[in-house]
Amino acid sequence: MQLVRPGPEHLASYVAALERGWSADNERGVEAAREELSRIHADAAAFLASMEDREAKGPPITLPDGSTAKRLPGFRRWLWDGEFCGSIGVRWQPGTTALPPYCLGHIGYAVVPWKQRLGYAKSALRLILPEAEAVGLPYVEITTDPDNIPSQRVIEANGGIFVEHFIKPQQFGCKPGLRFRIMFT
Repeated sequence: MQLVRPGPEHLASYVAALERGWSADNERGVEAAREELSRIHADAAAFLASMEDREAKGPPITLPDGSTAKRLPGFRRWLWDGEFCGSIGVRWQPGTTALPPYCLGHIGYAVVPWKQRLGYAKSALRLILPEAEAVGLPYVEITTDPDNIPSQRVIEANGGIFVEHFIKPQQFGCKPGLRFRIMFT
């Protein structure tokens, strides 16, 4: 498995995953998948270009409760083993490690169900960390749900240290979460 910058040669496999109901958005799920399919059908090249938005020029993001928020600088990579396996993304605020309340972590990832338990998430996180460090972050914070033991193991296998239990903001349903930190220095 490798990380690839999303390109035209990967798009059909990505679309197939969305059409199967997968979405990198674990909160909005099928609704988010439909929105991405609509964007791809409207302008595939613009969709692919939006996967690398280091200046946050894209439109606002839609939060789980339907509200919108300002987009942060960021980029996404796709997990690839000859076909689409998942997505991992990095987002940040220039000049600070702080994130706005509506952004729960610097890195988010999701593996398609039919490729889970193969070590892909663990490898993807390991591979994306140098890119996250290259944007000037001294560390990244990653959050997960208390019952998501596989994600906790992925984070810990990559040097993640538990920071805190927290309650997600209202846009995320005020549910409990766990915050981990991976230091670069």
